[in-house]
Parts: sequence; structure tokens; C-alpha cells
Amino acid sequence: MGGACSKLFRFKCLALTKRAIAVPNLSALKPLLPYYRRYRYQMAAGLSFVVISTAITSVVPWLLRRGIDEISAGNTGRPVYLVFGAILVTALAGGVLRYGMREVLNGVSRRIEFDLRDDLYQHLQTLDASYFGKTRTGDIMARLTNDLGAVRMAAGPAVMYLTNTIAGTIFALYFMVKIDLLLTFLSLIPLSLLPIVTVKLGSAIHTRFDAVQEHFSSLTTHAQENLSGTRIVRAYRQESAEIVRFGELNEEYLRRNIKLARLWGIMHPLFALFGGLASLVVLGVGGYLAIQGRISVGGFVAFIMYLTMLAWPLIALGWVVNLFQRGSASMARLTEIFSASPSITSPETPLTLPSSSGGRAIEFRNVGFKYPPRGTAEAPWVFRNVSFSIPAGATLGIVGATGSGKSALVELIARIYDPQEGDILIDGVSIRQISIDDLRKEISFVPQESLLFSDTIRANIAYGASDPDSVEWAAGVAQLTETIRSFPGGFDTQLGERGINLSGGQKQRAALARALARKPPIVVLDDALSAVDTQTEAAILRELRGALKRQTTVIASHRITAIRDSDWIVVLDEGAVAERGVHEELLAARGKYWTLLRRQQLEASIEGDAAIPLTENATPA
Repeated sequence: MGGACSKLFRFKCLALTKRAIAVPNLSALKPLLPYYRRYRYQMAAGLSFVVISTAITSVVPWLLRRGIDEISAGNTGRPVYLVFGAILVTALAGGVLRYGMREVLNGVSRRIEFDLRDDLYQHLQTLDASYFGKTRTGDIMARLTNDLGAVRMAAGPAVMYLTNTIAGTIFALYFMVKIDLLLTFLSLIPLSLLPIVTVKLGSAIHTRFDAVQEHFSSLTTHAQENLSGTRIVRAYRQESAEIVRFGELNEEYLRRNIKLARLWGIMHPLFALFGGLASLVVLGVGGYLAIQGRISVGGFVAFIMYLTMLAWPLIALGWVVNLFQRGSASMARLTEIFSASPSITSPETPLTLPSSSGGRAIEFRNVGFKYPPRGTAEAPWVFRNVSFSIPAGATLGIVGATGSGKSALVELIARIYDPQEGDILIDGVSIRQISIDDLRKEISFVPQESLLFSDTIRANIAYGASDPDSVEWAAGVAQLTETIRSFPGGFDTQLGERGINLSGGQKQRAALARALARKPPIVVLDDALSAVDTQTEAAILRELRGALKRQTTVIASHRITAIRDSDWIVVLDEGAVAERGVHEELLAARGKYWTLLRRQQLEASIEGDAAIPLTENATPA
């Protein structure tokens, strides 16, 4: 009968425990399973340590019962010393095993966190501009920090304590039933409410923690934008306004955290209350049974110890569920990143470009493009039916008013975006049929906004270059050598974040030097000299003509001085190619190109700069 009852209570305990952890959204942790498989042997060893240490620890009250009963019977000799010795050895063994379980399981959780962070970063590197255009940087950073930490706690400590709870409950119940079945049944009545409370509060904890993490993303984004744009904030004297905005966001973050803490604070008193009620039952009923002689004094003391061993794991179950809820909420947010797929992908069977020792021919065939939509609104066409070709080794100038589509057009060459209509070919091969890696090896791209890394000037220019000796040559072409030599560290001068200790023109020239140092077949410049004065621009363009005489060069600019000497010029206007030709032909046509140049001449004369001549020997009308 005793064995059957023991099995019954064991079953009830497991059922209650499973019910306690079967809270909503826990399935979000399923993506962790492949990571567990990498460390399955360590996990098996760690969980074995948990079970064995719990089993050894649960023997201590049983040995103490024996010792107390021996003393009560007047036996104070060798049997008592043996019991005390056994208790000491058991406690030491249990302590060693508990150290081992924490060392192994917490170590596994750290390795899983390491692997997750690695995989997340690698996946982010595969995503294209459209993803980062609609995702805030602060949101990504919050997921790579706070959310990863929450997942680590669920992957290691939560699993360890859950196993400890289940094993401790089974062993405690087994010994409690062996002492007295009725007393065990009565003491379980208050404790049976613990899993129910855990289930109810666990779901609310998940919801509130999710809200906390979402708001933390907004807080991080605001801080990141303000710190990176601190010059603008100060220039417009908006420090006080930004402090107020940050304070409001921070107050909301505090409010959500307090709501979560309040819910978490309710769990502990409730668990302590139910544990206290169970203790009252044992003191009343157990004391009566001890007085009646139905259980020994040692058995009564041991039963109280087993009740404590049973109550504390169930109380800790609330914390374990909290960890699982936080981890599942965070893992769901990380899974959103993993589930994002790039819209720009390499073909399954890519084609290879023919070998070439110089530039490559580029052709646009009826290309139409619009930016990916943000939200439900459909984006307008930037341009349509754009066709032109560039011979290998030639220079193409693209000019047009602000918003005419110059940047979008050159971004298509490097497949930062893909056109919705038409095709782009390099040496007769569609760029969609070339692997992305091979395509971008062929191209150096200098965007409008020059981004430099927090590293030395030399490291920034050599970024992606295979020949270290090309750094100083590239700096010379970009008219940056004298500037670099004026710095105390020369080429080894450390730059601040995003190159903040350089001027706009210096950053543009450093970005240009970085593109040139790779010596690729194709160089694409997207308004890359807009922050450079006209004299320096002229010197750079002269150097570029010599340095890039064998490469294919595409220069997009709103300033005609940057593209006037190109082999071929394309004028964009209102989403179409308005004109094409060489400088003199376009001037003679007196169309969009002539009008744009005339406007720039007037602006230059108002600002006091030298006017741009219409031809080599003519002045503006």
C-alpha cells in the first residue's frame, strides 16, 4: 500500500510541476534546442549532478531522524557517532556536486549565449539595406544585450533550478510518505495551491516583461540617436528638450518595471503564506501524532525538514517560471531577427564574370526602381525606363537636381537594392546572376554619408584592401596626405566614433581613399565630394583621371564640376533620363543640363566663388 501511495504522490507532484511550467508562449524557446544539442553531454552531466546532489541532500533528514531516535532511546555511543559521520560525509558530497552542477550548467548557458550572439551577428550581416531602413539601431542593440541575457538565464539557471525542483519534490515526497501518509496528504493541501498561483501570475509576468523590453528598445534608440547626433543637439540648443524627452521615456521604463516588480513581489508573499500554512498543519497534526506515539520524535523533526525541502523548491518554482517567461519573451524577439530574410540574395547557380585586367562594361536596360514600402503605403517610382551603357574603362557622370534619383541609380549597381523593372549587366552578365560576394569584389562604392570606424586612419583606408602599400597612394590621390601628416599620429591617428574628429570634407576624402585602395575594376562615387571645396575637388578629380584611367568610374553628383570631364553624362529629371551626351553637346542643347549649370553659376557668384564657365573659353551670360 505504501509503495502504491508513494507512486501516486510522485505522479501528482510531477503533474503539478508540469502544469506550473506549461505557461503560454514557452514554445518560443524551441529555437534553443539545436544549441543544446551541441552541449548535450555537458547538459547530461550537469543535470545528473543536480539529481544526485538532491538525492544525497534528501538523505540528511533521514539520517538525522535515526540519530534523534537513537538518542531518545538512550543510545549515545557508536551508532550516534556513525550517524553524525554519515551526515557530514553526505553534506560534503552534496556540496561538491552542487558546485559541479552550477559550474557545468551555468557554463553551458554562457556558451549558448556566445553561440547565439555569434549567429545573430552573422545573420545581421546577411540582411540588406531594406531591413535596416525599417529597423531602429537601438532596437537591434537592445536585443543583442538585454534579450540575450534573459535567454541565457532561461537556458541555464532556469533549467537547473527546475530540475532541482522536480527532483527535490520527488525525493522529499518519498521520505514524507514513508514517515506518515496522512500527514503528507494534509500538508500537501496548502502547497497544492502554489502551482496554480504560479500559472496565473506567470502569464502576466510574460506580458509585462515583453512590454518592458519593447520600451527598452525605444529608450536605447533615443539615447543612441542623441549621442551620435550630439553636435546637432548642441548646435540647435536642444539639450534641455532632449533631456526632457529622455526623462519621459525613462519614467515610462521605470513605470513598466515597477508594474513587473509589483507582480513579482506578490508571488513571494503568496508562496510564503502557503508554505506557512503547510508548516502549521505539520506542527498541529504532526505534534499530535508524535505525542500519541504514532511517529517518533526523530520522524517528526525529519518530516518538518522534508516539508521545508518540498516548500522551497515550489517557492523557487515561481522564480524559475519568471526566468522562463522572460527568456521566452526575449527569444521571441531574437527569433524576429532570425526570421528576417534578405531581399537581395545570390543565385543558386551563379555565373562568373569573364577575366579582365581593367574596367568592366556596365549596361542599364529599361530599369525602373522604387524603394521598398514602409508600412502599407506603396512607394512612388524613383525612375523608370532608364537605359544607357558604359564601355569598360570609361567614366560616366550622372547629374540632376536633388531628389532626381542619382543615389538610387548608383546603389543599384552594387545591388544595395534591386530594381523592380529591367536589368543591369556587367560585361554582358546580369548582376542578378552573379553571386553578391563576387559582384561586390568588383566594386568600390563611396556613399553620400561617409562612415569611418573607431580605428586608426590607416586601418580605415586599408579596410578591405589586399595591398597595405596602397594606403598612402590612395591617400595621395584623395588629397589627404598633407592633412594626415599634420596630425600628431600621422596615419596611426586614432579616429573617434564615425570619424567625429575629422571635418566633413576630410571624412569624404578618407572614404574615397578607402575605395581607391582596393583598386577594383569599378568605382562608384555617390556625391562623394559634396563637402569638399572647389579647389580641392578639382585637384582630386585631376588625380582620379590618372588613377582610374583603366577602371570604369561612375560619378553621381549635383555639382557639374564633378562630372563635366566624364566620357559620357546622363541627366536625370523627374524619374527619367532627360538628356545624355558629353559636356559641350549638352551645353549646346541648352536643356536641363544647361539650366542646372546656370543655376550653379548664379549660386557661386552670390557666395563669392569663381563662376563655372559654360565652356573652356566662355563666361556665363
